[in-house]
Amino acid sequence: MDDFRTPEDLFKEGARKMEQTGKDIARYVPLIVFLIVVVAVLKSMIYSIGPDEVGVIQRFGKYVRTAEAGLHLKIPLGVEKVTPVKVKKIFKEEFGFRTVSAGVRTQYSPRQYHDESLMLTGDLNILDVRWIVQFKVKDPVKLLFATRNPVDNVRDLSEVVMSRLCGDYRVDELLMTKREEVDHIAQSELQHLLDKYNTGIQIVTVKLLDVNPPDEVKPAFNEVNEAKQERERMINEAWEEYNKIIPRAKGEAQRTVSQAEGYALDKVNRAKGEADRFIATWREYKKAPAITKKRLYLETMTGAMSKVDSKYIVDSQQNSILPLMNIGRGEGEGR
Repeated sequence: MDDFRTPEDLFKEGARKMEQTGKDIARYVPLIVFLIVVVAVLKSMIYSIGPDEVGVIQRFGKYVRTAEAGLHLKIPLGVEKVTPVKVKKIFKEEFGFRTVSAGVRTQYSPRQYHDESLMLTGDLNILDVRWIVQFKVKDPVKLLFATRNPVDNVRDLSEVVMSRLCGDYRVDELLMTKREEVDHIAQSELQHLLDKYNTGIQIVTVKLLDVNPPDEVKPAFNEVNEAKQERERMINEAWEEYNKIIPRAKGEAQRTVSQAEGYALDKVNRAKGEADRFIATWREYKKAPAITKKRLYLETMTGAMSKVDSKYIVDSQQNSILPLMNIGRGEGEGR
């Protein structure tokens, strides 16, 4: 009967235990609060910067330093604030189109962006120009404190530069021959403007991806291009024929001139030789007229007789030549 407890006793005993437990917990509350404060302070002191980032630290809103990748400490409780900025990532902005999903089969938005892609060329034609601009952050401090909307700045300035450049070129130059030149000039001018406005952005590349006439005038453009290609083909064929005929004619003319020069030189040399031989003969004749006259006669007869096939010697005292011809004998015997 001594172990019997009434409900009132049990209630009182439970109340005593709860009161004791509350007192035990109350003793540890300051320690728990202290630990929570320590964890919060440590958490606000330690920060991490990724490998492709830098941390821009502000103290009461003012820039104080830049932290590289890794773990770092800062003044806690909101005194110093860290803003990570990706400085190695290449960002891309698209103009005239939008990529919905990139991959093996890239999908593009079916929407038309004519407000940013239609350009007026220098010869007053309209082209649908689509291009990309790739850029990265080169000065995170200027990016955060010198400009409000850096991406909007890149887009607006890119459209201004591309619109001006398209106005400096003819439509056929933008379609075919001057696209790389436009890329280079656009990148240089866009970088100049971004530096002028202290955006802290570096342009990596500007590239024209697609340059086409608007859909409404494509058939007319195609006809014009076909006519230009036909004209170029005819010009090339004419030049090909020209390159065949003109060098050959020049070669024949040069050969004729060379032959004439050779003939003239031969005639001059022969004439000089004949003149020299005549003068030499005349000098010999003056020294010995009879001998020279006889020699000239013999030389002349030798030259003349050497060209005669058959020779007949006739006696000047003979009244008739028939006995000497010996018609019945061989031809060699009558000589």
